[in-house]
Amino acid sequence: MSNSAQEAAPTRQLRDAYGDDIILYDEQQESVVYRIVSELIWNGNGYAMLEKEKPGKSDEPEIFRVTRKGDGELELETIEDDDEWEDISELFDELLLPDDEAL
Repeated sequence: MSNSAQEAAPTRQLRDAYGDDIILYDEQQESVVYRIVSELIWNGNGYAMLEKEKPGKSDEPEIFRVTRKGDGELELETIEDDDEWEDISELFDELLLPDDEAL
């Protein structure tokens, strides 16, 4: 496990606020149900991995930054920075997939 993964802490802020599922809207303003796969806090920021409730063959889990608006409501933000997205994606992989060294 990398040092970054050791510094990441699991959290349940989305689950505690919304339950196991969350509804988001796509580009056509159609509602899509997502399952909360995992959440973590790293470097003071919250992140969530979400998976469509009914994924298609080409659908991958999606990763968002979780922020808190001024009124305290949680909000999901797309991660625009490629390096940040890559770091968080690797963290989720390390935390969710079995450690090869344990085999």
